[in-house]
Amino acid sequence: MEYRNATEKDISAVSLLQKKYHISTISEEDKPDGFVTTLFSENQFKELIEKENGLAIACDGDRLVAYAMAASWQFWATWPLFQKMINDLPDTKYLNKILSVDNSYQYGPVCIDKEYRGTNVLPNIFEFSRLQMRDRFPILITFINQINHRSYHAHTAKLGLQVIKPFDFNGNHYYELGYDTSTKTPGSTI
Repeated sequence: MEYRNATEKDISAVSLLQKKYHISTISEEDKPDGFVTTLFSENQFKELIEKENGLAIACDGDRLVAYAMAASWQFWATWPLFQKMINDLPDTKYLNKILSVDNSYQYGPVCIDKEYRGTNVLPNIFEFSRLQMRDRFPILITFINQINHRSYHAHTAKLGLQVIKPFDFNGNHYYELGYDTSTKTPGSTI
């Protein structure tokens, strides 16, 4: 398994994986096993690669089997959900620090093909992504829809992310989670 930063050549494969597991296009059969809720265009993936180097991918040979996104709050600021999270940073404390756009960044979504779930792909892609961001930010922040039980379990029990607080947005209920970027990911082998 190879873990690396995506290039422009990988965007079409990332888009296909996103479509397979996005909440609006996922099969009902696959939905209980986890899904992504934020939809990205190919141009947005390109911008993430060019401006943030924030699209980590896992490849099994020539097959792209997972991706994880990470970027500064400035990158995410155009989405209303992230605007809400940014506005709430001064009222949020994690690791004995008041959060800010300077000491934290947004991780996710992460998407893994179902054939590779339950393997070491999640801890390894999380670790690869963490290593790309740890020199810029001491704190990782993410959110998980409260109905996405598999993702919640994977991120808390398997990776060690901590729930900071619940929040609501646009009729949905989320958990905001944090992670200390100086800490190696439990279970990772890279």
